[in-house]
Amino acid sequence: MKKKSNVSVTARQCKNNVNIMIRRFIKKVKKERIIEEVRDRRYYKKPSVAKKEKRERAERQRRRDQLKRQRSKERRNRKNR
Repeated sequence: MKKKSNVSVTARQCKNNVNIMIRRFIKKVKKERIIEEVRDRRYYKKPSVAKKEKRERAERQRRRDQLKRQRSKERRNRKNR
């Protein structure tokens, strides 16, 4: 089970700018994946379906990370020339 987290933004952090506060709050909520979890829990999901989705998400993430490493390696090689 995922740990509980309280997302908060203070006016002092954002220099009393409401727009910045809202943007910062939304970023924090997305990073903690709160909205995604609420959507997932809205309906019952069979354990086999949940496992399959988790496996697909992990595979997608591995592919993204691999591409990221590959691109950074290519950038480093270009700089060394």
